[in-house]
Amino acid sequence: MRLYVEPAESPTAVDEGLVDALAALSRSLVGITVRSLGVLDVDLTMSQYRTLVLLASRGPVRVVDLAVALQVHPSTVTRTCDRLVRRGLVARRPGESDRRVSWLSLTTAGKDIVGAVIQHRTAEIRRLVATTGVRAGGGLRESVEALVAAAGEPDERQWRRHWERCAGPPAPPT
Repeated sequence: MRLYVEPAESPTAVDEGLVDALAALSRSLVGITVRSLGVLDVDLTMSQYRTLVLLASRGPVRVVDLAVALQVHPSTVTRTCDRLVRRGLVARRPGESDRRVSWLSLTTAGKDIVGAVIQHRTAEIRRLVATTGVRAGGGLRESVEALVAAAGEPDERQWRRHWERCAGPPAPPT
């Protein structure tokens, strides 16, 4: 079994050392998020947390659109969100023109959990940056921002603005 994906033929040379370093950084950042969930005693799986994060940055969204964003089948999103709705973290409401369509948004409780995890995670990342002594310059910030954009993620300012107003009204009783 191969651990890494072989590089595809490309007209642009890719620095494999940079790819490896970013893969290691990715593992580290996932670890920080997992530890943040644990420290805050938040009983969520990583996929449930990712669902909340996407709802914070893109919601309200239709189930099918959330499935596309998560790259999973809509039934997987439905099951995940059923659990999150029962816990009061996600609100589900039927579409006004088509009742077969469900719209999902964060509740205030869901927004608060995402905010607490982000706050803890950001403090940990700030501590790591301070420990390493890495300073702005050399294009590091711009490179990271370009990678974030290439991944289709909003930058931190955009994300925080959307998070501030993401909590929708509670779902009607079912």
